[in-house]
Amino acid sequence: MENSDTDFEHIGVTVNENDLESGALKILRIIRPQWQMASIRFKLLTDGITNKLIGCLPDDAPEQETVLVRVYGNKTDLLIDRKAETRNILLLSKQGLAPNLYATFENGLAYRFQPGCTLNKETVRDPEIYSLVARKMAKLHKVKVEGVDEPKAFIWKKSRDFLNLVPEEFTLPKTQKRYKELGLPSQSELNEEIIELQTTLEKVETPIVFCHNDLLLGNVIFTQEDNDVTFIDYEYAAFNYQPYDIANHFAEFVGIDLLAIDYKIDFPSKEFQKDWIRIYLEEFNDGKPTEEAVENLYVNVIKFVLVTHLFWGIWALIQAEHSTIDFDYLRFAQVRLNEYFSKKKEYLALKPATENVNSS
Repeated sequence: MENSDTDFEHIGVTVNENDLESGALKILRIIRPQWQMASIRFKLLTDGITNKLIGCLPDDAPEQETVLVRVYGNKTDLLIDRKAETRNILLLSKQGLAPNLYATFENGLAYRFQPGCTLNKETVRDPEIYSLVARKMAKLHKVKVEGVDEPKAFIWKKSRDFLNLVPEEFTLPKTQKRYKELGLPSQSELNEEIIELQTTLEKVETPIVFCHNDLLLGNVIFTQEDNDVTFIDYEYAAFNYQPYDIANHFAEFVGIDLLAIDYKIDFPSKEFQKDWIRIYLEEFNDGKPTEEAVENLYVNVIKFVLVTHLFWGIWALIQAEHSTIDFDYLRFAQVRLNEYFSKKKEYLALKPATENVNSS
């Protein structure tokens, strides 16, 4: 019998990230005792740059019964509140906004496979698909969490917590040397940027809502048969500024292929963003928005794009120290922080539609 929406357990097993199949079998023997272990096929999924993920399914079972086993990246417990992640998944799965959770284990979790395809730089621009994404995000932003009446945005504290984890000097000399060669900013310089952004953006009038906070292309699955999208990987889900979640999604349109990232080409145009926002607001407010409301949210989204660049740039510096995944985190940090500094003045100078009207 398969686990229900609320039925999950914690398993006292640690999975070796270099031997995922053996570790996954230990989990499956407990959550899928009816499966013939010798017949299980494994598929390593490689979309992520934080964790390791493997799909598990017996030869004779339909694809929708696949169990995904996700093993947390090295030292990511420094970055992510795993208990909060579990609570978030359970809360959202009950509302049809996250896949069912089957089990947690010492360094990961097992959950239901969602049939479909993760988005890429082309499909994320498909009008049919981006309409689904906009509406699904609006539904997520309307989620109420029991016992939370006056939520606070997590981003400033999280950014400072992350900054405190950036090493004064990287353990590996070659990493430290490359950090210098790439001209990456110091901790004190990054701290000054956090202070400036917080001082400026805390004045923005915007709802604080329950956000995904990491809606990159690989975390959105489109299921053509259902004409629906599913968000996965709620590691960073928390209350945050409404425009941040939208901004973060737009900033991820460029993908994570370091050889192909180009914000000039792939960052969505103002027209695209406003159409996306119009669809989002229609769902969020249960009614057609005014053009002024669309313009105002667009301006706020653009400003919070800066926060996403700074946040993930700092995140990448931590990963450069600890991660065992083969990815150039220092180069990723450089890309995000360069984009931040190059657009900072322009983005912060944007004025809401109401101010533009009053000043004309």
